[in-house]
Order: sequence, then structure tokens, then C-alpha cells
Amino acid sequence: MSRVRELAGGGRAVEVAPARVAGWFERFARNHEGAATTLLEPRKVLVTAVDGATAAVRVPFGELPPPHGERSGLAVSSLVEHVSASRRIGLVLVRLGAHSVGVAVDGVVESSSTDRHLVHGRNKAGGWSQQRFARRREGQSARSLASAADAVARTLLPVAGELDGLVLGGDRQALQALREDNRLTRLFDRAEERVLDVPEPRRAVLDEAAGRAIAVEIEIRDPR
Repeated sequence: MSRVRELAGGGRAVEVAPARVAGWFERFARNHEGAATTLLEPRKVLVTAVDGATAAVRVPFGELPPPHGERSGLAVSSLVEHVSASRRIGLVLVRLGAHSVGVAVDGVVESSSTDRHLVHGRNKAGGWSQQRFARRREGQSARSLASAADAVARTLLPVAGELDGLVLGGDRQALQALREDNRLTRLFDRAEERVLDVPEPRRAVLDEAAGRAIAVEIEIRDPR
């Protein structure tokens, strides 16, 4: 089943597997009185239906090849070809206390590293006890993030030149902490803009994320 999320300001975003993108746009056109225009840009595709509904894609993993510009009707063949290409993707899933890092080829995990670390929740008690607990939690958090950074360096840096892209998932603050690790800055500069919303990273979560990483996220806005 396709994953759907609500968009700020109205509308929704749906994740569509590459093999289903062409059929998805054909159904979108049929359900909205046909496709009026398709705008092709290096990093964006926008299909506007006759009734005013729109379906937009931020092109993943590089740019859409030319020619660019506006076309009459439905013209997404170049997008379909681009997203259907075989790709080797790096995956970094991090939440405080757990991480899962891997390399996936065409949505299937090829190698990985997954681990968990104890990080206590917040303490509601006051006074000295609370301060001591906060210091302990801070230390646990730092060790958890350091372990995650080491896993990324160990798993992805040796094959960085072979990767077609990097997809992140999990907690944005934790991911930002990893980005600030000098070993990983250049790798993280290649990360896709979309950050996957995932639960506590485990190997099963990584397997699911590998399929989601190559899926196309389409943003749909209904007619006003």
C-alpha cells in the first residue's frame, strides 16, 4: 500500500514505486478530466489537470535530462525513465539510541550495520538529582551518536564513490549531529532533500526504507 502524508496548507503526498509511476499519472489524468499540461524542469515535474488539480514531483537523484519546458497533455516518459534507472543508494537511519546504516541496490539491502544504545528518557525530578540525570543522559546521547557516526563511516565511506545517492531517515537533530562530523560532511552533502519518517531503526525498518528510498514522492493538490 502506498504511504500517504498530509501537506502543510492542504493536499497530500504519496510514495509511488518507480514501476508504478506511469500508471499513477495516467489514473490521475483520468480522474481529473485529463491532463492539460506537463512542466518539465531539471529538478521538478508538474502535471496540471483540466480541472485544476496538480501533481508535482521533486526529481530525485540528480536532474531530469533535457529537453525541458512545458508540454501539452501528459508527458512524463522522461521522468519514468529517470526514476526507473538502477541505483545503488546509501541509507542512514538515526534516532537517539538506535541507528541502521546500509547500502541498497534497487531497493534491496546489500550490506548494513544496525545497533542500539541505552538513552534514558527525561527525568521530571528537580534539584541535584535532575542535574545528575541530565548529565548522564547527555553522555548516553553523545555515545549513541558517536556510534552512529562510526557506523556510517565504516559502512558508507569506503563505497561512497559507487553510490548514486544518499537517503536519510529518522530524527533531524540526530542527523544534523552526524552531518557535523568532519568525516561525513561531504557524504551528507549528497543527501536527498526528503528525509524518511521512520520508527526506531532496526534491520526490518532499514529493509522497508530501502524500498521507500527509490520511491517517487508525488505531491497532489486538489482544485481550489
